[in-house]
Amino acid sequence: MLLASILLASLLGGVLSVVVAGFLLKGLPHYWLPRMVGFSAGLLLGAAMLSVLPEAFESGADSHALFAVLLAGFVGFYALQRTTLWRHSHAAPSEETHHAHGLGRDTVLTVLIGDGFHNFVDGVLIAAAFLTDPALGWATAIAVIAHEIPQEAGDFVLLLSSGLTFRRALALNALSGLASVLGALVGYWGLSHAQAFLPYALVLAAASFIYIAIADLLPFLRREPVGAQIAWQTLALTAGLVAAALLSASHGE
Repeated sequence: MLLASILLASLLGGVLSVVVAGFLLKGLPHYWLPRMVGFSAGLLLGAAMLSVLPEAFESGADSHALFAVLLAGFVGFYALQRTTLWRHSHAAPSEETHHAHGLGRDTVLTVLIGDGFHNFVDGVLIAAAFLTDPALGWATAIAVIAHEIPQEAGDFVLLLSSGLTFRRALALNALSGLASVLGALVGYWGLSHAQAFLPYALVLAAASFIYIAIADLLPFLRREPVGAQIAWQTLALTAGLVAAALLSASHGE
């Protein structure tokens, strides 16, 4: 059933990524984060360019209108990020802990609200992809999960630095992740009754992926010290692109 697949994919994107990020943060060395960010950037760019945008432009919708929506998406996501509603935390744990010292409840609330809103939008975009093609839906969900893991890791550090226990931070982050399921329901109901808007929703999904990769993930990698880390980041980025190409190939079959 299509709705069941949408709900499962949105649940994995919103909640599984929280759990994985939490336990990775506890069990792995700090140098894993830049590599995960590099892989996520490659996967997001590849998914947007090789799967999501081609599907939107092959729909027959007016190309000028689609490009206008793509541009509006970039501007809109920039505005959301500037108002903390589209936040991404990818600083290394030691750096986050230094800046987060003394955080209060207001900051914790801001983190959870921003993360919840972002997850809601992800759910809508996953639903749009599934309504277009289930294979595209799973490819989109995988891209969402990939970029959510390093983001959630950064959020975990902020929440732990504010004085929350690991279990409480995990529970609150998972609760905000459930907003993706709500977004998926809203997207499924709304777009099922407005099929003509599906290509434009796909373009917004692509705008989201490209914006996150270029404005957030890649600049984070540039802040890393020069050295062997660059090779690992480039390898991770390439691996993400290859993974996106394989997903696109399987989608096209």
